[in-house]
Amino acid sequence: MYKDFKEKNEWALILGGSSGIGLATAHKLAQHGMHIICIYRNRKSELEAIEKEFESIRKYGVQCLGINTDLLDTDKRIKAILEIQKTIRTNRIKTLIHSVAKGNLKPMVDGKYELKNDDFKLTIHAMGISLYDWVKAIFEAKLFASDTRVLSFTSEGNTKAWRQYAAVSAAKVTLEAITRSIAFEFAPYGIKANCLQPGAVDTASLRMIPGSETLIKHSIARNPYNRLTTPEDVANVVYLLCKDEAAWINGCTIPVNGGEHLQ
Repeated sequence: MYKDFKEKNEWALILGGSSGIGLATAHKLAQHGMHIICIYRNRKSELEAIEKEFESIRKYGVQCLGINTDLLDTDKRIKAILEIQKTIRTNRIKTLIHSVAKGNLKPMVDGKYELKNDDFKLTIHAMGISLYDWVKAIFEAKLFASDTRVLSFTSEGNTKAWRQYAAVSAAKVTLEAITRSIAFEFAPYGIKANCLQPGAVDTASLRMIPGSETLIKHSIARNPYNRLTTPEDVANVVYLLCKDEAAWINGCTIPVNGGEHLQ
């Protein structure tokens, strides 16, 4: 395997990198020689399994730093960045990947458990605005490389109405708007920003959506290849967008679904 990044001493900062697409991306970039930083929030009971994943990433011959913290907390973000600075020293972050899945899945009309204003605020902040918070903080810490790629993950819920998905849908629209603005306003500093829109990926986050089994069946039926998108499918595209040849792709929302969006 050709290791594009092996001699460059560049790092990937993955927000939400302990499972699913984020973890698959960590493996893919590490295979090609990029060092990895994963910021995540997991229970103590899950940490042993996560550390085993990080050890397997290190076997590719790269460094891997895992930070288990609340990446939405301002003070904890500051502490995490100090730890990152200490770890990468004079090297720089080549790509920042936003793979945060934290939000409320509630109906708008249900009485006791219906969606509230605060549910929107939490979800939009976690899955949308936090991208800007981290990009701005890393930028001000002067940790970005001269040619940086910022990538985040949206969904078809950005334009479609699914039951109990309103807060996440609003967050995805926010995420895309912020990504476009990052692409435009940070361009003079060598930063490119794009959203990837995967097809249905069978992750814990998808399984939390009410009616997820129906969504999965529908996705398989309308996909030209009659299968779901895998985390590795998405990770492969992240890798492509981190290559030098992708430097002129900026401000886009790119479907990564084998053509699922065509129907």
